[in-house]
Amino acid sequence: MPWETELRKWLQKCTKLAVLGIGNSLRGDDALGLEILTLLQGNVPQRVNLIQTDTMPEDFTDEVTRLRPSHVLLIDAASFEAKPGEVKLVPPEEIAGLPISTHALPLSLFAEVVQSSIKTKVLLLGVQPKSVDFVEGLTPEVEKASKDIARRLVHLLSEVCS
Repeated sequence: MPWETELRKWLQKCTKLAVLGIGNSLRGDDALGLEILTLLQGNVPQRVNLIQTDTMPEDFTDEVTRLRPSHVLLIDAASFEAKPGEVKLVPPEEIAGLPISTHALPLSLFAEVVQSSIKTKVLLLGVQPKSVDFVEGLTPEVEKASKDIARRLVHLLSEVCS
């Protein structure tokens, strides 16, 4: 099933959405969550809250809790042995199995805390990086994919969250 179809289904009954862009701008493609969030700025409905967390989403737990969203979408680089730029939607119980090593605390722990404290639905939109070496800027493949993902998200969120 295409990721947009799966995401549309997951967003059913969404009353408020928090989208967290996660990543490290000094680690190549790990910055893709931040890049996608930047591309979404000013292009999503009012019920969509965009939060840039860099490498520490746990620092935004209180902000997310205060928003009380019905849904929380995490966007981050995730290695799942696919082509660079490929998307995989990952439920919270499977996040722990993905190697995402640039964060202070495991992303699965953040998802668990948010999910249990405000009874919200959490999902990771993981994108396969090509390189997370210490370098600024995305690889061409992941930059192209990030623009495409952002364009598709703008369209989908305009339909589902308006």
